[in-house]
Amino acid sequence: MMIKSKVLVIGGTGYLGKRLVKASLGQGHETYVLYRPEIGVDIDKVQMLLSFKEQGAHLVQGSFNDQRSLVDAVKLADVVICAVSGVHIRSHHILLQLKLVDAIKEAGNVKRFLPSEFGTDPAKMENAMEPGRVTFDDKMVVRKAIEDAGIPFTYVSANCFAGYFLGGLCQPGHIIPSREHVSILGNGKEKAIYVDEDDIATYTIKTVDDPRTLNKTLYIRPPNNILSQREVVQIWEKLIGKELRKSTISSEEFLAAMSEQNYAEQIGLTHYYHVCYEGCLTNFEIGDEGEEASELYPEVEYTTVEKYMKRYL
Repeated sequence: MMIKSKVLVIGGTGYLGKRLVKASLGQGHETYVLYRPEIGVDIDKVQMLLSFKEQGAHLVQGSFNDQRSLVDAVKLADVVICAVSGVHIRSHHILLQLKLVDAIKEAGNVKRFLPSEFGTDPAKMENAMEPGRVTFDDKMVVRKAIEDAGIPFTYVSANCFAGYFLGGLCQPGHIIPSREHVSILGNGKEKAIYVDEDDIATYTIKTVDDPRTLNKTLYIRPPNNILSQREVVQIWEKLIGKELRKSTISSEEFLAAMSEQNYAEQIGLTHYYHVCYEGCLTNFEIGDEGEEASELYPEVEYTTVEKYMKRYL
């Protein structure tokens, strides 16, 4: 029987990170969770960390402000997964991972690094608009550092987090679906890919000992979840037994409204624009540099859009 890798999760109390910890423990990996001494009196995060410990995780103190602590933490694990935030409306820490790359290089024991990606594949976004392209540019800086250092990697492109996109019927600024009205972005027919956050974590952990995903990008594209905004709305209408009132927002109107927002909001809205107006998640085929998660791991019963949306009833 193959010995499973030891996994270190960085950002383990975050939106996706907590799910990665749970999935790692659930799949039988010895799991370490880095926590910062700066956590202070954030009682919710402390309680979460203690719950991880009760489930069998090891808590390791470390900080991006203390390089030695990062190196010591990295030496405990075979695989490092980073889930620090790359969302500007929360916090944007993507380039902090350059310190982690240095720590992994110095430690010399890591068999695989999964950096904080989990959204749109930045390698496909070289023509992205300002200011949103900063997210993709920063992720590519981290990728270059990883590859220049010769660190084995897996990049995970998880597309649209269901909680953000399905909860708002693909409308920015909404996370609970309306029973009255929806704004359709453009013609509402561009396809996107929606993935339950727990499924993202499950697929991610499955890659850590899989040679098929080594030095490749894992694209999470559950076939039944590749839908347009109008198709998502139709599923919701079927569930509530009611047709919503609809209005449309042209690309010109969307961009004009976006220009009036603050910098952080503009970055997020740029991403929505590329997904919903241009179909950037589905306008390319997966090449030799990638693998598709639901094909590699058919045993995972992923959550369909309809099943996910039933929670809002």
